[in-house]
Amino acid sequence: MPHVDSYVKHLIRHDASAVILVSGQPVSFRFPQGIRHTKEPVDHASVMRLVQELAPAAKLDELKRRRQTAFHTEAAGIGIDVSLEASTSGQLRVTIARAADASQEPAPLSERHIRHARAAQGAPGNRGVAREPMGQVALAPGEPKINRHLMQMVRLDASDLHLSTGVVPMVRIHGNMQVLEGDDLVTDTRLREMLEEIMSPRSAKQLEENLDADFAHSIEGLARFRVNVFVDRKGVGAVFRQIPMEIVSPETLGVPKKVLELCWLSKGLVLVTGPTGSGKSTTLASLVDLINKNRSDHIVTIEDPIEFVHHNQKCLVNQREVGTHTKSFKNALRAALREDPDVVLVGEMRDLETIAIAIETAETGHLVFGTLHTTSATSTVDRIIDQFPADEQAQIRTMLAESLRGVLAQVLCRKKDGSGRVAAFEVLLTNPAVSNLIREAKTYQLKSIMQTGRGSGMQTMNDDLMALVTKDVVAPEEAYIKSNNKAEMRDQFKRHGIDFKLE
Repeated sequence: MPHVDSYVKHLIRHDASAVILVSGQPVSFRFPQGIRHTKEPVDHASVMRLVQELAPAAKLDELKRRRQTAFHTEAAGIGIDVSLEASTSGQLRVTIARAADASQEPAPLSERHIRHARAAQGAPGNRGVAREPMGQVALAPGEPKINRHLMQMVRLDASDLHLSTGVVPMVRIHGNMQVLEGDDLVTDTRLREMLEEIMSPRSAKQLEENLDADFAHSIEGLARFRVNVFVDRKGVGAVFRQIPMEIVSPETLGVPKKVLELCWLSKGLVLVTGPTGSGKSTTLASLVDLINKNRSDHIVTIEDPIEFVHHNQKCLVNQREVGTHTKSFKNALRAALREDPDVVLVGEMRDLETIAIAIETAETGHLVFGTLHTTSATSTVDRIIDQFPADEQAQIRTMLAESLRGVLAQVLCRKKDGSGRVAAFEVLLTNPAVSNLIREAKTYQLKSIMQTGRGSGMQTMNDDLMALVTKDVVAPEEAYIKSNNKAEMRDQFKRHGIDFKLE
C-alpha cells in the first residue's frame, strides 16, 4: 500500500499521532500541541484511491451503507487504526492513527461500540441467566451510563432490556426473559439518574405529569431503542426495545411475495397488524425501505417515537415524531395531505379520527401503510368499522371496501432449534369478493376467501403456522400457543399425523 505507507512514515518522522485527509482540503497532522495543515489540498480522487487501498471489501460496503466505518490494519511496519467517513455530499474523510495513540484519535463511535458489543455476539441458551459480565462493556468518556446496559443487551442479541426498581436488570432473548448476571439490584435513585441523562425536557415533563413517557434513544452506529419509562408500586421502571440500525430485507423476514407487490401500488390502504412485540415495525420498515430503493416518490412517516431511520435513497423521506414534530397522529396525517406525499406511513391508527383520515388519504390517491393491534385479518376489518358510530358504519364499509388493498397479520414464534424467532403471517388481499363481503357486513366469511384464495397469495395464520411445523422450523407446541383458532390447529395436527401434547 504505497500511498498509506508514505503517510504513516510522515507520522513516524514528525512524531504525529494522526493524519487526516479530507476531499478538497489540505492534509492535517495531529500533534499533542494541536493540528498542523499542509499547504496543498488533496483531491477527492486521491482520497478515494487511498480508501480503496486500505479498506477491506466488507468495510467499503459498510461505508456505503452507513457512511462511516473503522478498522485496524498495518502499514510501514506498524499497526494503525483507520476511520472513514463519507458526507451526504460525497466528501470523504480518512483518519489514520498510530494504534498506540488510539486514545488521542478514537475510532468512530459506531466501530468502538461494535467492537465492544458485537465481537462475541450470540445468545445463550434458555438458562434463565444471561451471562455477560458488565465489566466487559466499556464506555467512552461522558457517555450515558445506560449505554453500558444497552451495549450489553445488543451483544447478547436481546430484543428488550427491562430495568425495574428493586429488581436485577433483565433481558428478553428469543422471547424468553433472562436475568443479567453480574449486576446489582436497580434502585429508584440510580435508575432516575441514568434516565435523566438521555431524556429530553419534554419527556421528563411527560413522565412527571402522566407517570409514563415514550421516546427514542440511539447509540450511533449500533442501534436505536424505543423507550418506555413508567412508575409502579416500587418506583420508576423502563423498557428498551432494540431497533437495529440496518433494515432487514422483506425476503429475510419471510414476507410473502404477494405482499411485496402492494408496495408498487399508487393508492390504497395496507395494514400490518399483530400483538405488541410481533415485529410489525420491522415489517413496515422493510416495506418502506423497498419503496425507498425502487420508486422515486415522497414518503412521509408519522411515528411515536421514530424507530427505524430511513435515509433518502431514490425517494425523499420525511419522518415526523408525535410529540416532537407534531402534536398528534391525526394532526400530522391531516397536514400530510398538503405535503405532496405519495406514500404515508401511520405508525399507529389509535382513534376514530386518525382511522377516518387514513382511509380518506388512501381514497384520494395515496398509498397508506398503517398498523393496528389486532390478531387476524377479519378482526382488523371489524375493529376499523366498530370504531365508528352505528349510523356511520355503512358509509365506512363502503369506503373501506374501495380503499383497502391488503392486511398482513403476523406473530413471532420461537424456532425449534433455539436460534431465534420466525414470523408467521396471515394474508388477506382485496379482490372483488373481499370488497363485497366488507360492503355487505359479511366479514365472518373472509376466512373462507383466504382459504380458497391460496393461489392468489392469501393464507390463514393456521396454514402458515402448520407450514412452519412441517418444515421443522417451529415446534407443534409453539404453533398451538400462537394460533388464534386452537381447535382448528389440533385438527390440522391430526390430518398431518403430528403427535401433539401440550405439557
